[in-house]
Amino acid sequence: MKRIFLFILTNIAVMLVISIVLSVLGVGNYRSGGGLNLGALLVFSAVIGFVGSFVSLFMSKWMAKQSMGVQLIENPADPTERWLVNTIQAQASAAGIGMPEVGIYDSPEVNAFATGWNRNDALVAVSTGLLYNMQRDEVEAVLAHEVSHIANGDMVTLTLIQGVVNTFVVFFSKIVGYFVDSLLRGDNEENRGPGIGGIIAEILAQIVFGVLASAIVSWFSRQREFRADAGSARLVGRQKMIAALERLQMNHEQSALPAEMAASGISGGKAILDIFMTHPPLEERIAALRESRY
Repeated sequence: MKRIFLFILTNIAVMLVISIVLSVLGVGNYRSGGGLNLGALLVFSAVIGFVGSFVSLFMSKWMAKQSMGVQLIENPADPTERWLVNTIQAQASAAGIGMPEVGIYDSPEVNAFATGWNRNDALVAVSTGLLYNMQRDEVEAVLAHEVSHIANGDMVTLTLIQGVVNTFVVFFSKIVGYFVDSLLRGDNEENRGPGIGGIIAEILAQIVFGVLASAIVSWFSRQREFRADAGSARLVGRQKMIAALERLQMNHEQSALPAEMAASGISGGKAILDIFMTHPPLEERIAALRESRY
């Protein structure tokens, strides 16, 4: 229920921002003279695509805290929490970024994630399962992986990529909807607003193009995982990162993060097809580290 509420709230916020932006730009009407104004449609699509992505980015820390039940460590309560904060602080300094917020969420899964809208205002959260099922050297490597995501600007990079693909999903789906609508209407010039057939065609096109877009974003996400692994190897040593990934391989009951957080975790879980995986297979990541110079 909480996740559904947060999803609805986010979408209301996104639609409100989009409405304001479209009103200011005056690009809400992309139909003119009985046809499509492709320039206006492209701007309209870009506004929807990028505003949606950036609103999600700016809300990412808040969403993560609420949906995952992250408890921030403001005053370490025990030696484990103190070690966790001190380790991330040292790694953030070495990586040249601001100190992230540090939190723990209660879950038996062995996982961690980083999120936030910029390098100096981020969050690193780890599961209780990770803290209590990994050796400290392995946890240190996982933390360095997440800090590397922040240092590499991966959240912003993936947001920009998502904005681009969202733009083309909206753009081409509206063209498909308009084309189908024109075929169904024929020469009828009355009531030139979109008909039900065009609306259904547009929705179906958005689903198809959205699936293809997810594959593109997932490919970029997998490349960023290799970079974050390499970043961890630079910060704490290659063998520690390899050991952490091997530990994940041993955890046969590894559960996935929620879909909205999957791309930012240390382990992304499974996907129906490989092209939709946000993380490369663990064996490929281990092999890449073994072949690297770090």
